[in-house]
Amino acid sequence: MNFINRLSKSNVAEPLLQRFLRYVSIWTTSDSVAADKGIQPSTEQQRIFAEMLAKELKSIGVFDVTVTNHAYVCARIPATAGLEKAPSICFLAHMDTVEGVEGQNVMPLVHKKYDGSVINLKGNIKLDPAEDIYLANSVGDTIITSDGTTLLGADDKAGIAIIMTGIDEIISKNIPHGQIEIVFSPDEETGHGMDNVPLDWFQSAQCYTFDGGQAGEIEIECFNAYKAEIQFKGISKHTGTARPDMVNAVSMASSFVQMLPHTERPETTDGKQGFYAPMEISGHIENAKVVLFLRDFETDGMQKRINVVKQLAATIEAQYSGGSANVKITQQYLNMLQKIQKQPLVADILKQALKNVGLEPIFHPIRGGTDGSRLTELGLPTPNVFTGGHNFHSKSEWASLSQMVCAEETMIELVKLWATKKIKLFLLS
Repeated sequence: MNFINRLSKSNVAEPLLQRFLRYVSIWTTSDSVAADKGIQPSTEQQRIFAEMLAKELKSIGVFDVTVTNHAYVCARIPATAGLEKAPSICFLAHMDTVEGVEGQNVMPLVHKKYDGSVINLKGNIKLDPAEDIYLANSVGDTIITSDGTTLLGADDKAGIAIIMTGIDEIISKNIPHGQIEIVFSPDEETGHGMDNVPLDWFQSAQCYTFDGGQAGEIEIECFNAYKAEIQFKGISKHTGTARPDMVNAVSMASSFVQMLPHTERPETTDGKQGFYAPMEISGHIENAKVVLFLRDFETDGMQKRINVVKQLAATIEAQYSGGSANVKITQQYLNMLQKIQKQPLVADILKQALKNVGLEPIFHPIRGGTDGSRLTELGLPTPNVFTGGHNFHSKSEWASLSQMVCAEETMIELVKLWATKKIKLFLLS
């Protein structure tokens, strides 16, 4: 069945839409500087949203709900009678939106029965189906965008709306289920989403994040991710009498960025190609800093990238006599593929859930990472599931309501399938 046709037949489409519109209107931009300092949540607005979600969970009949000191919403629904021995499963989504694109005062626009034309938003932002095959295939769908002055926030409030609507349906319709756990996390966009997750709280040995894109996409493979911080130290002197003693740290930082391979950057790579991503350059004559993200699907490839960064820093140091360049490397998350492959049932049941709702599973490597990547690394296999969001981290972000409905139906199928499994999965070693 064409998933766009589901809208007219779905009982959850309208409440799902209304939840989503309400959530994206709430400001939850995270702050990477604060997060890097160990502050969590990195912004107070995330805590406010967490408390709101906890209250809403209680209002729909989930009574075991807590908000931790670090603003994780943790909720647990006991198994229905007769299914107490079924495996517990957990669903996750993150509350924050990315910094760098305005996320305050989001004004969502609903485009019902999309006609296939260009969607014109403020600030000359255009969504052109000629340039977006997913949008071109969405004629007749309900499309949600911002007004063009902000991002939309489908990443990942679509995931939260999907999970909340699914839980509401499970409780209101008395759908039989094993134990269900829910976690809404802060600061995923900063790379710190699992830093303070209460790992000992989990009773589930398998989880699913709802934080993906096109309907049908399953993600069990992601980048290995590291951050490189290169600190350049120069020698300050009056610019009028700088020769020959001044060493300009800003020039050092600029030269370093220019030496990075131009064909191995985010804007020049796709598929399973890794990259060097300059994220920040700051400073003055005496001290300057470059923050660089390193991404590669292979462990050996990542080690080569780390070596390149160190070699380039040494080259800059040699070119600017008297200056120095110091490199700090921090692991952010690792490719989750190998650990998920050790527990194939977790992905196999997800594939079956998609087939049960009429979707063909599409395995799509994540050119990034999710809280599921970190959680898998910590011992809980956590594939990522689509949400129907597109063009994340931009003012041209949009979401498909029909695809969100498909994701909610997939969640319900996951609950039903796990409830039939009289098995026990063990935490990964």
